Amino acid sequence: MDLSVENIQKRYGRNRVLTGASFGADRGDCAGIIGSNGTGKSTLLRILAGVLRANGGRCLWQGEDLLRHPSLRARTVAYVPQGTPLIEELSALDNLRLWYTPKDLERSLDEGLLRDLGVPDFLKTTASRLSGGMRKRLSIGCALARDPSVLLLDEPTAALDLVCKERILETFESFRRSGGLLVLVTHDQWEMELCSQLHLLSGGKLSPYTYTGDLQGLLRDLERP
Repeated sequence: MDLSVENIQKRYGRNRVLTGASFGADRGDCAGIIGSNGTGKSTLLRILAGVLRANGGRCLWQGEDLLRHPSLRARTVAYVPQGTPLIEELSALDNLRLWYTPKDLERSLDEGLLRDLGVPDFLKTTASRLSGGMRKRLSIGCALARDPSVLLLDEPTAALDLVCKERILETFESFRRSGGLLVLVTHDQWEMELCSQLHLLSGGKLSPYTYTGDLQGLLRDLERP
């Protein structure tokens, strides 16, 4: 496995949120993580992104533990949280300039990822004035600027309109086809269809899950303790 997440543990005082979350995935995979609210899905992503420190476990990328090597993690992993971590007073263009070299930015806007995301349509708009869909597309464009191998996504298309959602999912599919690896926390059926594997987080652990398209069955499974 290119990515091997092994026995990740996290506690807050006596509250054990993750008791041994494990899964593995290869380049080209999209690993989906589902679960009811409060089960620790976002916590797990934040640990893999280096935002939170785990109380135990490893995250191996091709044999190297990303949790112990921050510089390797920074080169390998990009993270798009539920919120959009933009600098509000800057324009979309100036936010992008923080991540891209001038040459790469021009190329991406003209014929690459940023063009496909529709970012040129709102380059001069201040981040604080962008719509939710624009903010999400800009955040994804920033996250992918340095060509990461692994993209961590926390409910990336939640509350977006269908046109924006489709454009973002097409970007993820292109990333996956080019050899990128997606780890996706989701409640969305469209996003689940993108996943090559699904895992249910319950009781602090992950277990393989097969979604058959039966929404009521999914809801029952999510509600089980």
